[in-house]
Amino acid sequence: MPRDIPVSNGNLLVAFGKDYLLREFYFPYVGQENHTKCKPFRFGVWVNGHFSWLPGRWKIKMDYLDDSLVTDVELLNEKLELRIQANDLVDFHENVFLKKLTVENLSDEEKEVRLFLCHDFHIYGNDIGDTAAYRPEVQGLLHYKDKRYFLINVFANKKYGIDWFATGNKGHGRFKGTWKDAEDGLLSGNPIAQGSVDSVVAIHLKLKPGAKDECFYWICAGKKWHEVERLNGIVMKKRPETIFKRTLDYWRLWVNKEGLNLDLLPERLARLYKRSLLIARTQIDNCGSIIAANDSDVVYFNRDTYSYMWPRDGALVAYALDLAGYHEITRRFFNLCNSIIEKDGYFLHKYTPSGSLASSWHPWLKDKTLQLPIQEDETALVVWALWKHYELFKDIEFIKPLYRPLIKNAADMLLNYRDPKTRLPLASYDLWEERQGILTFTVAAVYGGLTAAANFAHAFGETALAEQYRHGAREVREAMDRYLYLEKEKRFARMINLNASGGVEIDTTVDASVFGIFAFGAYGPEDERVKSTMDEVYEKLWLRTEVGGLARYEGDGYHRVSEKLPGNPWFITTLWLAQYYIARAKDEKDLDKALEIMHWVADRALPSGVLAEQVNPYTNEPLSVSPLTWSHATFVIVIQEYLNKLLEIEKCEVCGRSKYSKKQTKNLEV
Repeated sequence: MPRDIPVSNGNLLVAFGKDYLLREFYFPYVGQENHTKCKPFRFGVWVNGHFSWLPGRWKIKMDYLDDSLVTDVELLNEKLELRIQANDLVDFHENVFLKKLTVENLSDEEKEVRLFLCHDFHIYGNDIGDTAAYRPEVQGLLHYKDKRYFLINVFANKKYGIDWFATGNKGHGRFKGTWKDAEDGLLSGNPIAQGSVDSVVAIHLKLKPGAKDECFYWICAGKKWHEVERLNGIVMKKRPETIFKRTLDYWRLWVNKEGLNLDLLPERLARLYKRSLLIARTQIDNCGSIIAANDSDVVYFNRDTYSYMWPRDGALVAYALDLAGYHEITRRFFNLCNSIIEKDGYFLHKYTPSGSLASSWHPWLKDKTLQLPIQEDETALVVWALWKHYELFKDIEFIKPLYRPLIKNAADMLLNYRDPKTRLPLASYDLWEERQGILTFTVAAVYGGLTAAANFAHAFGETALAEQYRHGAREVREAMDRYLYLEKEKRFARMINLNASGGVEIDTTVDASVFGIFAFGAYGPEDERVKSTMDEVYEKLWLRTEVGGLARYEGDGYHRVSEKLPGNPWFITTLWLAQYYIARAKDEKDLDKALEIMHWVADRALPSGVLAEQVNPYTNEPLSVSPLTWSHATFVIVIQEYLNKLLEIEKCEVCGRSKYSKKQTKNLEV
């Protein structure tokens, strides 16, 4: 089930399912400690004696208010003749989740309406030893365990405080949960429960025919009682409506800060560009971790989540954010990378949002032989992305403390971790995390990383070292010509392996990741080898269904829908094709193919603008996790590259200015 409308401030992340039930509640890190364990926080409505849980007979429309991380949700129940407008947000500064509910009576008779909001907390990811208690001094409900406190309160009928509530036990024996207590429209008022517990609050409203009324509900998140008590006091002092307005204003300022002239784009693409920036921001922790995705439903597929930081994904997302002008966020990412890189200059598989080493399936011992369990492209792309950052912002004082421990350390590893005969990087795991070998994508990334390191060394006056790195990059490029390009097929191989007898085993599978050959600078987009490779990628991997899109590779089995197709269409792979068309474009007409792909993406986004990892090749239904941060970042990159190419190809030969001179983009080649 996609997480359609996430809201966050970098410490607290709240996300909903397509049924508008809260299913993710992360604190104090985005992606770490999901205090719901993916269990829904039920939402029920009682009207004149009739009760209904969501989704039931409710028609649900989920979106955001324009240019913001404030949701815009419509709940319509024709039988109850009731419409509820819901707006959710996490305050941009304080760790407070706030919900505004506007309830409208659509009938010509007076209605008594009772809203029931349930809380199924699993604090620290489990429901052992939790407490739910009514705190009369703030007239609020508190859930807590150890150093995690969640204080719930409301404003309704022109007063603060919860009048109707229940706490109780759940999930064992005869205890189904206090949500059952709500179905008769009344709550028991039980003031405390411990163990496996839940709670419900009710808001009572009376609506005349055709009338509306509004109320507010919030959850304060903290590490101790006095912290959440203080946050509750802030909401009451500033008033919920002010919290609502200031957060709406903040995100509108944030997403429009660069003054980009988006009039050059169709309106729907401009909207999705800004929405992608905002959604990507919800998946980034304030400590610098760029999280792949926060959709706990994937747990039921492989017993783990995407709620980790992969340095590769993070580097490419950071590149997108730098192009868009959000260097404050990317600096935190690069600083985090500096703190977690291994002393020998490489990154391991993945990391938790707080920066600790995360779960992995890459072994240190294989066939009774020691090995380094890495995906080498992750190390290379952090250095590559950091150079792109420096090219844009020239922030030498930021780069200086990273030069020796991060840049040189990683570059030395990239330079030395190579086969002495072929001069190719040694085997590592691929970006899809499914196989081990010498991957074309990884080798291209190493070329980009060594070139970036050479640029840094030259900038810092270490010319001899710069030449070492540059010479290493040249050797890697020459080895790509010799070992990875397939003369017969006129394209690059996905992967090779060197066997014990000195021979080369070639994996000729067509894989979209070979786009790396031009993306990181190893080859120009006009190179005939690039053209023939990308032509074959399109020919073999574009899906001949009504949905279309580009699969990852031939025979991709991950969430596979049909054996008749090479795989499912992924947003990132399809957008890589757009990057290629943009890189080759000589005039505006050449950009049409890229524009078609951008529209393809917009057509397959959820109404809120959320992009999944992949979609069903027959129905467009989101598959795997949703949203995927990498999908949104790649769309941002494509938009920036498209606009930059317009600047380049429409320059006046006399004055050198583009006819689109009003535009302000970060003009930078990939």
